[in-house]
Order: sequence, then C-alpha cells, then structure tokens
Amino acid sequence: MAVHEVLRLHITSEKFIIEPRSQDGELLIIDRVTQEITLQANEGQIPASAITKQIYGIMGIIRLVAGPYLIVITKREKVGEVMGHTIWRVTDTEMHSYKRTTTHLTESQNSLNRVYLSLVEMMLKTESFYFSPTFDLTHTLQRLHNTSPDFNSLALHERADQRFVWNGHVLKELTQQAELGQYCLPVVLGFIEISSCQINGKSFDYILISRRCVFRAGTRFNVRGVDLEGQVANFVETEQIVQYDGHRCSFVQTRGSIPLFWSQCANLKRLPGPTILNTSHIEAFQKHFDDQIYNYGYQVLVNLVNHKGSEHQMEKMFAQTVDLAQNKNIKYESFDFHKEVKGMRFDRLSILIDRLENDRKRFGYFHQTREGTVLMKQCGVFRTNCMDCLDRTNVLQSMLALATLEEQLLRLDVLNSGQRLADQKQFDTIFRNLWADNADAISKQYAGTGALKTDFTRTGKRTIKGALMDGWNSAVRYVKNNFQDGSRQDAIDLFLGNHIVEETEGLSVRSPLATQRDWKFYAIPVICLIAMAMLIISLLMPGEDQREQLMYVLFWGSALAISMAVMMLFGTTFVDQPRLTQDKLWNLPHDFA
Repeated sequence: MAVHEVLRLHITSEKFIIEPRSQDGELLIIDRVTQEITLQANEGQIPASAITKQIYGIMGIIRLVAGPYLIVITKREKVGEVMGHTIWRVTDTEMHSYKRTTTHLTESQNSLNRVYLSLVEMMLKTESFYFSPTFDLTHTLQRLHNTSPDFNSLALHERADQRFVWNGHVLKELTQQAELGQYCLPVVLGFIEISSCQINGKSFDYILISRRCVFRAGTRFNVRGVDLEGQVANFVETEQIVQYDGHRCSFVQTRGSIPLFWSQCANLKRLPGPTILNTSHIEAFQKHFDDQIYNYGYQVLVNLVNHKGSEHQMEKMFAQTVDLAQNKNIKYESFDFHKEVKGMRFDRLSILIDRLENDRKRFGYFHQTREGTVLMKQCGVFRTNCMDCLDRTNVLQSMLALATLEEQLLRLDVLNSGQRLADQKQFDTIFRNLWADNADAISKQYAGTGALKTDFTRTGKRTIKGALMDGWNSAVRYVKNNFQDGSRQDAIDLFLGNHIVEETEGLSVRSPLATQRDWKFYAIPVICLIAMAMLIISLLMPGEDQREQLMYVLFWGSALAISMAVMMLFGTTFVDQPRLTQDKLWNLPHDFA
C-alpha cells in the first residue's frame, strides 16, 4: 500500500517524467501535449537535457484557464513516528504548467489565470498539510484495527477516509488509473504533533492528531451550520494517542458547527448576529447524526454557547431539535461557558467535567497490546461545539483528554497508583502546549488567527496577559474575516473542486471572478475619506472666526458620521465576499423555505 517516498521529477519540453529514487520502479510519464498519463519501464528514456528536481510526492493536478498544472511536494519536515511509520509536514510545493507558454490566452484570460494561480498558491501555503507514504493518517487506530486483510492491501488513497483527504480532487486524474496507486499520496490538513515524554523513568510517545473534514470546509463567517447532506462546518476529528512499550491507546473526540441551517455573515460589525433559517432542520440534523453514530457510536453533544444574548436562540433551537429527533444514541449537555467562568473563574469548568464523568468512563478508549490483542474499544464520543468550535471547544476537549490520559497511563503502569498527571510538571507543560498549539492551528485555518483562551490551556490559569492577547487576536480576526476571508474561501473551494475552472472561462464562458462591485463600494469610502480629511483640516487649521470654524467641524464631523453609518448599514457590500461558490444554505429546495 506504500507510496513512493522520494522521487525525481524530470522536466522536458514535452513530458513530465517522475522516477522513484530506487530507480527499479516504473516511470510515471505525463505527456504535456496530449495530457496522457502512463507507466513505463525505466529503459533510459530520460534525456540528459531534462531539468531534474527531487520531490517527495505528488499533491495532484489542477486545471486552470491556462490548462493543467502538476503540483508536487518539494520540501518536508519530519514530525515523528506513529506505529513505526514516519509522519511528515509539507513545507513547500511547486506548480508546473503543462503548457510551455500562455500566448494562446487572451489578455482577459491571462488575468483570470493569474488570479486562479494566486488562489491555489494561497491554499498550498497553508502551514498544516501532513502525509505519510506508508501509514494511513486518515483513520483512527480503532478504525484501522477494524479493517480486513483485503482492506489493508489496498493502495493508500483507496483505503483512506475521504472525509479527511484534502487533495482528493486534485488527485483524481491519477486515482482513476488503478496501476498508479504508488504515486497517489493522500494529504490531510489539521494538526499533528508527536512528543517523546518521560514519567517515573518510563519513556512514551504522546501524539495529538486533528483531522479537518473536506465537506463543508471553509472560513469562519462564510461557512456555518449544516447542509442538506448533513455535513457541518469546521468538523474536526481529534485523536490522542499514547505509545508505550508496544502498547497503543487512543481516545477520540469531535467538534463541529451546530447542525442547523444558520448563517452569520460578515457585515463590518465586530460580531454579526447569527440568523437561523425559518425552515425544517430535522432531516439534515438526522443525516448528520446517522453518519456520526455510524462512525463513532454514542454521541454526547456538549454545547458551550451562551444562554443569553444573540447566542441564546442557537442554544434553544439546538435543544428543541435534539428533543424532536428522539434519538436514543444522543445525549444533550448544554453549559453556558462564559457565564460560568465569568471573572476568570475557569476552575468552574470542573462542574461540567463532573457532569460528563460517567459518560467519559462509559465510552472508554481503544487499547491494543504489543501482541495485537485489543483490551478495550471506545464506544462513543463527545461532540463539542461553541459558535466557532475553536476556543471554548478546545479548552473543554483538552480537559477531557487529560482525564482519559491519566487513566491510560495508570493502566500502562507509567503512572503509579495515587499519582496525578497534574503533578508531573514536565509532562504537564508538554501536554498543555500541545493542546494550545492544536487550538492555534485549527483556529488559523478557520478564523485566520491563533485561538483565544490558550493562556488557560498552556498554564491552567486565566491571565491578564492572555486576555490582552485575546483582544489582539480578536482585532486581527475582525480584519481578516471582513476583508480577506472571501479570497481564502475561494482558495479552499477551488482546491477541493467545489468550483471547476473551464479553459474557455473569460472567452465564451463568463468567469465568476468577473463579478462587478456595487457602486456603493467605491463611492461611500471616498466620501468617508474626504469627510475625514476635511474634519482634520478644520481642527488643525484654525480660522479667525471661531464660530465659522466650529460650523466646519460640525459639518464635516456630521458628514463623516453619516457616511460611516451608511457603510455599516450596507456592511455586506464592503466585506470580501467569496466569488466562486454560493453557500448551499441559500439554495434550499422550495419546500424547505
């Protein structure tokens, strides 16, 4: 099932020739003219004039206005090992056009192609792509154990959980040919960290893996809630693994947007209010949990949103929908996070941990011995959410993970009876920083900045410095969510194949990138700038008549206030909106309305 780990890319004017480092494997040859992909025996057909680069895998092939582009991994960084298999992080990639020139394109098409290229490059610069040429990173240890010998013999891309393969779309041209399995490298997006730890003189590996789902993927205010297929925004599966003396223990949790039809569109306000669609939510809700129960078993839904203010309607509707579903495999736990920890009283989270303790013990965890015997399986998960499924969610998940980890290390005799992990200062620091790093990685991918409240995750205490850092991150989030996330959403949709580029785009097919801005987008900011400039001049250049000067100040101050109020009124006009796809929330069948 392994994929070739190190390859050489030979570029000629007519072909891309990809050669395994071992040199005894067949060559993958891509004809740049006919676009045909074949395997050929290595019989010395690589010309000396070819440009040769060492690569570490093929990310895939993407088609833009100028034609296909080959995407390859050129740099990698070792993360560590899981079950003896090396895990790598992608640190650099390259795109190579099949076409040797773009002279066949019009000026308009060239412009469109450059925009599409910048979107793909934006996606490829995401920091947290991971892969392994020999190990299936898309499955938990328990799912891997439950597989058959036939499944284990499949190529990596065939056995992968497609929910977590981020290059599935761009790999399609290769995966359509079964014989190319050794060149099809699945790549996941999320967070992976592997730390070597020691307690009581006993060494073990502590591993944290978060897998982001490709379905309903996107950015904070552009993708919320559930779609008609039951897929939710920002769904992440997080697995905690312990490796000790041949034993392996795994504990899995999930997070995901509230599974209702709702939106929260960026509109220049600091925090736009959520809107629940006036429609039936139950069918999509049930589809979502049918899938979750099939994959994970019993579900405890931990809802951390506020019970007052704009979030209250979300809590109320979520609870009502759970009651309506009458699903015996679902339990609902609502906890007003911000109210309970008000005044930096994060110690009060123990109230919720105590409420969840019986379920945590009942769920158990996956435990496999060095001989391969399974002593325990996990039979359910905590599905935690807040509004973004980032900050509050990660705090709770880390606390549940710590409680289970303590049980695992006691069972493995790493911890002695009566010892607490919280007293193991060196390991406690490693654990807390890993979970804080996990929070930052997932938050950057969804909201554009590191997570909030990570001072508590890192230190176990809420601090003034942490609160100030949260304020800074909130300000940066405001800028990115309003003025950059449309392009980030386009990059995700393009890479995942939610938008397919036609080579005739900009010629006989109108491009969605050609969307024209409303006149207010240009006029109102200009008026604001003029009013601001005149107000400053009126204040800094006093005239002989103070009453006249006051009139100028009042006039231009009023003009500035009115123009800014109009900007806020038409806020969605001025934010960076996605152009390539429309949210499925706004394409519901008529009988849903």
